[in-house]
Amino acid sequence: MEIAYLVNQYPKVSHSFIRREIAGVEAHGVTVKRYSIRSCEGELVDEGDRAEFTKTHILLNEGLPRLFLSCLVLALTRFPQWVRALKLAVKLGLASHRGVLHHLIYLVEACRFFQLVRRDGIGHVHAHFGTNSTTVAMLCRELGGPSYSFTVHGPEEFDCPQALGLTEKIHRAAFVVAISSFGRSQLYRWCDYPHWSKIQVVRCGVDASFVKEPMTSIPEAPRLVCVGRLCEQKGQVLLVDAARQLKEDGYPFELVLVGDGEMRPTIEAMMRDYQLQDCITITGWASGAQVRQYLLDARAMVLPSFAEGLPVVIMEALALSRPVLSTYIAGIPELVEPGNSGWLVQAGSVKALAEAMKTILQLPPQQLEQMGKVGTVRVNQLHNVTIETGRLVSLFAASLEKAPRV
Repeated sequence: MEIAYLVNQYPKVSHSFIRREIAGVEAHGVTVKRYSIRSCEGELVDEGDRAEFTKTHILLNEGLPRLFLSCLVLALTRFPQWVRALKLAVKLGLASHRGVLHHLIYLVEACRFFQLVRRDGIGHVHAHFGTNSTTVAMLCRELGGPSYSFTVHGPEEFDCPQALGLTEKIHRAAFVVAISSFGRSQLYRWCDYPHWSKIQVVRCGVDASFVKEPMTSIPEAPRLVCVGRLCEQKGQVLLVDAARQLKEDGYPFELVLVGDGEMRPTIEAMMRDYQLQDCITITGWASGAQVRQYLLDARAMVLPSFAEGLPVVIMEALALSRPVLSTYIAGIPELVEPGNSGWLVQAGSVKALAEAMKTILQLPPQQLEQMGKVGTVRVNQLHNVTIETGRLVSLFAASLEKAPRV
């Protein structure tokens, strides 16, 4: 069985879960060809990502003349299918925020992708995220290419489903993957009932290096860590506000923000205004091994998100027996059990966040370790990469059996 994975940018710093999923699928005996529309090679810090980059075909690296030539060739040789794909691209573009021009570009990309998957003998395409990569996979299908499926992570797909043509994508897909029960429920909202059965929950798996890590005692040091892109939806600015409250109330602490992103200048300005430079450290992007060590060096992982799917870093923290403080949103309550493996607070509440952080700083390490162990059991039950990728492979096989080429 040969399938293709298509992602807008792959490999990417924050998408190691896709790399892990591909490895798991390959471990089940499936041949996987990797395709990415765009490159983000300059961002890569993890050796695993760099190695994966060498296995990935980047469409836009071929140059625009090659892509437009592919579009012209298909317009001449597969005119009926090309016209159908053109009409679909225009339809999607008229309903989207990005407009028709962007969707005509997606059609050009789909034409070249069609040639590549035909050349490589691909029987099925799986895309990650219900955004432009799935649009390209769907247009490729309309051109006469292989069946496609896609994984929806959220929150972007849930924020603007109509503009993304999510209903159209679900209806035309062989199947759709949600990473949590919450995600599945949101997809139910945007497709007709007869298509509900094709929406399956396949949870992200945790890297073996986290699962197999020997139990490490939680440190006495009052250190908390937050891992994630520095952006509005992750809520790190609230952490800075909460940190100011902790400092004013006389709590000694250290907060490590692992990641980078568009909100970094704002966060750094807040740190200066609140005189928190001695309490808060921003590390920038980190490799998987570095993230693991930052988690092990902390008493707990904190992620005060406003919008999410189900963050992989929560799984990683619990796998390392580190309790988690997060918010009552999306799929997070499916994994973090308040009072057992961590704490959940109202999204957007600085007061509730600060109080929970104080609790973590005051609890003895032994109690935190017990909570972390409960979380480890939960992760092993729900996020075993071998089991989850096995489910995915079964879905691929079923789609190949019943989906003839267009």
